[in-house]
Amino acid sequence: MSVNEEERALVAQVEGHLLLTATREEGRRAAARLANRIGWLTDTQRADLETSFEAEYVALARTSWRHTARRAETLRQEYEQRYRTLRLRLVTGFLLACAFWAAACLISLSA
Repeated sequence: MSVNEEERALVAQVEGHLLLTATREEGRRAAARLANRIGWLTDTQRADLETSFEAEYVALARTSWRHTARRAETLRQEYEQRYRTLRLRLVTGFLLACAFWAAACLISLSA
């Protein structure tokens, strides 16, 4: 692995950690809001509810991230294929135009 690839991997790892940390915090806040609405919970029940809610929140976020990553990969492949097709058409058109231009020049010079 080159230094540049190692740096990218490290940055991706840090970004992933920060994203997960932020998501866990969002899950904790949402769990606390939910637990506050249910006033009759004991402290233990409240802690269990918050822990379970946070875990579900993070699991749902991970599922969403995986779905988004798969969709992004699919779109990337589709656009790369379209780009290759367009590039092939443009190069073909350019070569045909050059061939017609060369033929026209040869015809005009031979006449």
